[in-house]
Amino acid sequence: MIGIFDSGVGGMTVARAIEQLCPGYPLVYFGDIARTPYGSKSRETIISCSVANAEFLLGQGAELIVIACNSAASAATDTLRRRFPIPVLEVITPAVDRVVSVSRSGRVGVIGTRATVASGIYEHRIRQQRPAWQVFSKACPLLVPLVEERWLNRRETKMILRRYLHPLRMRNIDTLVLGCTHYPLLSHLIGPRMGRRTRLIDSSIEVAAGLRRLLAGNPELRRRLRGRGRESSFFVSDITDSVVQLADTIFGRPIQLEKVHV
Repeated sequence: MIGIFDSGVGGMTVARAIEQLCPGYPLVYFGDIARTPYGSKSRETIISCSVANAEFLLGQGAELIVIACNSAASAATDTLRRRFPIPVLEVITPAVDRVVSVSRSGRVGVIGTRATVASGIYEHRIRQQRPAWQVFSKACPLLVPLVEERWLNRRETKMILRRYLHPLRMRNIDTLVLGCTHYPLLSHLIGPRMGRRTRLIDSSIEVAAGLRRLLAGNPELRRRLRGRGRESSFFVSDITDSVVQLADTIFGRPIQLEKVHV
Protein backbone atom coordinates (compact mmCIF):
# COMPACT_ATOMS: atom_id res chain seq x y z
CA MET A 1 0.00 0.00 0.00
CA ILE A 2 0.99 3.62 -0.53
CA GLY A 3 0.83 5.60 2.71
CA ILE A 4 0.08 9.33 2.58
CA PHE A 5 -0.19 11.82 5.42
CA ASP A 6 -0.98 15.50 5.76
CA SER A 7 -1.85 17.91 8.54
CA GLY A 8 -5.42 17.99 7.23
CA VAL A 9 -7.42 17.16 4.12
CA GLY A 10 -5.27 19.16 1.69
CA GLY A 11 -3.08 16.11 1.19
CA MET A 12 -6.07 14.42 -0.38
CA THR A 13 -5.18 16.41 -3.49
CA VAL A 14 -2.00 14.32 -3.53
CA ALA A 15 -3.95 11.10 -2.96
CA ARG A 16 -6.30 11.98 -5.80
CA ALA A 17 -3.41 12.78 -8.14
CA ILE A 18 -1.76 9.44 -7.27
CA GLU A 19 -5.03 7.64 -7.97
CA GLN A 20 -5.14 9.24 -11.40
CA LEU A 21 -1.48 8.85 -12.39
CA CYS A 22 -0.75 5.56 -10.59
CA PRO A 23 -4.00 3.57 -10.81
CA GLY A 24 -4.28 0.14 -9.27
CA TYR A 25 -2.41 0.82 -6.03
CA PRO A 26 -4.36 0.85 -2.75
CA LEU A 27 -3.81 3.95 -0.61
CA VAL A 28 -3.90 4.48 3.13
CA TYR A 29 -4.34 8.15 4.02
CA PHE A 30 -4.09 9.92 7.35
CA GLY A 31 -5.17 13.53 7.82
CA ASP A 32 -4.28 15.05 11.19
CA ILE A 33 -7.35 17.28 11.37
CA ALA A 34 -7.19 17.56 15.16
CA ARG A 35 -3.77 19.23 15.04
CA THR A 36 -4.01 21.18 11.80
CA PRO A 37 -2.38 23.37 10.65
CA TYR A 38 1.23 22.24 11.08
CA GLY A 39 2.50 25.45 9.52
CA SER A 40 2.11 27.46 12.72
CA LYS A 41 3.82 24.87 14.94
CA SER A 42 7.46 24.47 15.97
CA ARG A 43 9.86 22.29 14.01
CA GLU A 44 10.09 19.87 16.93
CA THR A 45 6.32 19.47 17.11
CA ILE A 46 6.04 18.92 13.35
CA ILE A 47 8.72 16.21 13.47
CA SER A 48 7.02 14.48 16.41
CA CYS A 49 3.65 14.50 14.64
CA SER A 50 5.22 13.27 11.39
CA VAL A 51 6.93 10.31 13.10
CA ALA A 52 3.66 9.31 14.76
CA ASN A 53 1.82 9.62 11.45
CA ALA A 54 4.38 7.47 9.64
CA GLU A 55 4.26 4.80 12.34
CA PHE A 56 0.48 4.67 12.01
CA LEU A 57 0.68 4.24 8.23
CA LEU A 58 3.26 1.47 8.54
CA GLY A 59 0.94 -0.25 11.01
CA GLN A 60 -1.75 -0.15 8.32
CA GLY A 61 0.52 -1.91 5.84
CA ALA A 62 2.17 0.98 3.99
CA GLU A 63 5.33 0.03 2.06
CA LEU A 64 6.04 3.59 0.90
CA ILE A 65 5.22 6.94 2.48
CA VAL A 66 4.38 10.20 0.79
CA ILE A 67 4.64 13.30 2.97
CA ALA A 68 1.75 15.28 1.48
CA CYS A 69 2.41 18.34 3.61
CA ASN A 70 4.98 20.99 2.76
CA SER A 71 5.48 21.96 6.41
CA ALA A 72 6.17 18.35 7.38
CA ALA A 73 8.32 17.79 4.30
CA SER A 74 10.52 20.77 5.12
CA ALA A 75 10.94 19.74 8.76
CA ALA A 76 10.74 15.96 8.97
CA THR A 77 11.84 14.30 5.72
CA ASP A 78 15.39 13.53 6.85
CA THR A 79 14.16 12.19 10.19
CA LEU A 80 11.67 9.83 8.56
CA ARG A 81 14.21 8.58 6.03
CA ARG A 82 16.69 7.79 8.78
CA ARG A 83 14.08 6.13 10.98
CA PHE A 84 12.08 3.98 8.55
CA PRO A 85 13.52 1.43 6.06
CA ILE A 86 11.07 2.20 3.27
CA PRO A 87 10.95 4.83 0.50
CA VAL A 88 9.83 8.25 1.76
CA LEU A 89 8.73 10.74 -0.89
CA GLU A 90 7.89 14.39 -0.30
CA VAL A 91 6.20 17.17 -2.22
CA ILE A 92 9.01 19.73 -2.34
CA THR A 93 11.66 18.12 -4.56
CA PRO A 94 9.32 17.30 -7.49
CA ALA A 95 7.91 20.83 -7.41
CA VAL A 96 11.41 22.36 -7.42
CA ASP A 97 12.45 20.16 -10.36
CA ARG A 98 9.39 21.33 -12.27
CA VAL A 99 10.12 24.99 -11.51
CA VAL A 100 13.66 24.65 -12.81
CA SER A 101 12.41 23.09 -16.03
CA VAL A 102 9.68 25.63 -16.85
CA SER A 103 10.73 29.08 -15.58
CA ARG A 104 12.22 31.27 -18.29
CA SER A 105 12.91 34.48 -16.38
CA GLY A 106 14.37 32.91 -13.23
CA ARG A 107 11.98 34.97 -11.13
CA VAL A 108 9.98 32.52 -9.02
CA GLY A 109 7.33 32.98 -6.33
CA VAL A 110 6.46 30.61 -3.51
CA ILE A 111 3.41 30.70 -1.27
CA GLY A 112 3.14 28.44 1.75
CA THR A 113 2.58 28.17 5.47
CA ARG A 114 4.72 30.08 7.94
CA ALA A 115 6.77 26.95 8.68
CA THR A 116 7.48 26.23 5.03
CA VAL A 117 8.41 29.81 4.20
CA ALA A 118 10.52 30.20 7.37
CA SER A 119 12.46 27.04 6.51
CA GLY A 120 13.64 28.60 3.24
CA ILE A 121 13.54 25.13 1.71
CA TYR A 122 12.27 26.21 -1.71
CA GLU A 123 14.76 29.05 -2.05
CA HIS A 124 17.60 26.73 -1.01
CA ARG A 125 16.62 23.90 -3.36
CA ILE A 126 16.01 26.17 -6.35
CA ARG A 127 19.28 28.04 -5.89
CA GLN A 128 21.18 24.77 -5.57
CA GLN A 129 20.31 24.23 -9.22
CA ARG A 130 20.06 27.85 -10.38
CA PRO A 131 22.23 30.05 -8.12
CA ALA A 132 21.43 33.29 -9.96
CA TRP A 133 17.66 32.92 -9.83
CA GLN A 134 15.52 35.12 -7.60
CA VAL A 135 12.94 33.48 -5.35
CA PHE A 136 10.26 35.52 -3.60
CA SER A 137 8.30 33.82 -0.82
CA LYS A 138 5.10 34.79 0.94
CA ALA A 139 3.58 33.11 3.99
CA CYS A 140 -0.19 32.75 3.65
CA PRO A 141 -1.34 31.41 7.05
CA LEU A 142 -5.05 32.10 6.53
CA LEU A 143 -5.46 29.95 3.44
CA VAL A 144 -5.40 26.52 5.10
CA PRO A 145 -8.28 27.24 7.53
CA LEU A 146 -10.24 28.85 4.69
CA VAL A 147 -9.87 25.70 2.60
CA GLU A 148 -10.69 23.45 5.56
CA GLU A 149 -13.91 25.45 6.03
CA ARG A 150 -14.67 25.09 2.30
CA TRP A 151 -14.61 28.85 1.75
CA LEU A 152 -13.43 28.19 -1.78
CA ASN A 153 -15.40 30.94 -3.50
CA ARG A 154 -16.19 33.35 -0.70
CA ARG A 155 -15.64 37.07 -1.10
CA GLU A 156 -13.47 37.06 2.02
CA THR A 157 -11.18 34.42 0.52
CA LYS A 158 -10.78 36.42 -2.67
CA MET A 159 -9.91 39.55 -0.70
CA ILE A 160 -7.30 37.71 1.39
CA LEU A 161 -5.76 36.14 -1.72
CA ARG A 162 -5.51 39.51 -3.40
CA ARG A 163 -3.67 40.86 -0.36
CA TYR A 164 -1.27 37.91 -0.24
CA LEU A 165 -0.57 37.73 -3.97
CA HIS A 166 -0.17 41.41 -4.82
CA PRO A 167 3.48 41.68 -3.65
CA LEU A 168 4.41 38.63 -5.74
CA ARG A 169 2.66 39.93 -8.80
CA MET A 170 4.61 43.18 -8.47
CA ARG A 171 7.85 41.14 -8.62
CA ASN A 172 7.06 40.07 -12.20
CA ILE A 173 7.46 36.37 -11.46
CA ASP A 174 6.73 33.90 -14.24
CA THR A 175 6.27 30.83 -12.01
CA LEU A 176 4.41 30.43 -8.71
CA VAL A 177 4.79 27.36 -6.50
CA LEU A 178 1.68 26.40 -4.57
CA GLY A 179 3.75 25.39 -1.55
CA CYS A 180 0.93 23.75 0.39
CA THR A 181 -1.25 20.87 -0.76
CA HIS A 182 -4.36 22.79 0.28
CA TYR A 183 -3.65 25.54 -2.23
CA PRO A 184 -4.58 23.68 -5.46
CA LEU A 185 -8.17 23.90 -4.23
CA LEU A 186 -7.81 27.67 -4.64
CA SER A 187 -5.99 27.61 -7.98
CA HIS A 188 -9.15 28.81 -9.77
CA LEU A 189 -8.80 32.01 -7.74
CA ILE A 190 -5.01 32.24 -7.64
CA GLY A 191 -4.48 31.92 -11.40
CA PRO A 192 -6.59 34.92 -12.45
CA ARG A 193 -5.04 37.09 -9.74
CA MET A 194 -1.52 36.29 -10.89
CA GLY A 195 -2.22 36.67 -14.59
CA ARG A 196 -1.83 34.49 -17.65
CA ARG A 197 1.94 34.83 -17.83
CA THR A 198 2.44 33.19 -14.42
CA ARG A 199 2.55 29.39 -14.43
CA LEU A 200 1.25 27.66 -11.30
CA ILE A 201 3.18 24.64 -10.01
CA ASP A 202 0.94 22.11 -8.23
CA SER A 203 3.11 19.90 -6.00
CA SER A 204 0.32 17.31 -5.80
CA ILE A 205 0.61 16.56 -9.50
CA GLU A 206 4.40 16.70 -9.48
CA VAL A 207 4.85 14.20 -6.63
CA ALA A 208 2.36 11.82 -8.27
CA ALA A 209 4.31 12.05 -11.53
CA GLY A 210 7.54 11.40 -9.63
CA LEU A 211 6.02 8.33 -8.00
CA ARG A 212 4.92 7.03 -11.38
CA ARG A 213 8.50 7.31 -12.65
CA LEU A 214 9.82 5.52 -9.56
CA LEU A 215 7.37 2.66 -10.00
CA ALA A 216 8.12 2.31 -13.69
CA GLY A 217 11.71 1.38 -12.88
CA ASN A 218 11.09 -0.80 -9.82
CA PRO A 219 9.00 -3.95 -10.41
CA GLU A 220 9.64 -5.32 -6.91
CA LEU A 221 8.28 -2.14 -5.33
CA ARG A 222 5.27 -2.28 -7.64
CA ARG A 223 4.56 -5.81 -6.46
CA ARG A 224 4.79 -4.88 -2.78
CA LEU A 225 2.62 -1.79 -3.11
CA ARG A 226 -0.23 -3.44 -4.94
CA GLY A 227 -1.30 -5.41 -1.89
CA ARG A 228 -3.47 -8.48 -2.05
CA GLY A 229 -7.14 -7.63 -2.00
CA ARG A 230 -6.53 -4.37 -0.16
CA GLU A 231 -8.73 -1.35 -0.71
CA SER A 232 -7.89 2.29 -0.09
CA SER A 233 -8.58 3.59 3.42
CA PHE A 234 -8.91 7.14 4.68
CA PHE A 235 -8.28 8.01 8.33
CA VAL A 236 -8.48 11.33 10.14
CA SER A 237 -7.86 12.42 13.71
CA ASP A 238 -11.11 14.38 13.78
CA ILE A 239 -14.26 14.52 11.65
CA THR A 240 -16.43 17.52 10.89
CA ASP A 241 -19.13 18.05 8.29
CA SER A 242 -16.90 20.44 6.35
CA VAL A 243 -14.09 17.88 6.26
CA VAL A 244 -16.40 15.18 4.93
CA GLN A 245 -17.77 17.52 2.27
CA LEU A 246 -14.31 18.69 1.24
CA ALA A 247 -13.03 15.12 0.91
CA ASP A 248 -16.00 14.28 -1.33
CA THR A 249 -15.32 17.40 -3.39
CA ILE A 250 -11.64 16.53 -3.92
CA PHE A 251 -12.32 12.96 -5.04
CA GLY A 252 -15.59 13.61 -6.83
CA ARG A 253 -17.23 10.75 -4.95
CA PRO A 254 -18.25 9.91 -1.38
CA ILE A 255 -15.22 9.10 0.80
CA GLN A 256 -15.60 7.05 3.95
CA LEU A 257 -13.51 8.67 6.67
CA GLU A 258 -12.59 6.79 9.84
CA LYS A 259 -11.60 8.66 12.99
CA VAL A 260 -8.53 7.36 14.81
CA HIS A 261 -6.27 8.60 17.57
CA VAL A 262 -2.61 8.77 16.53
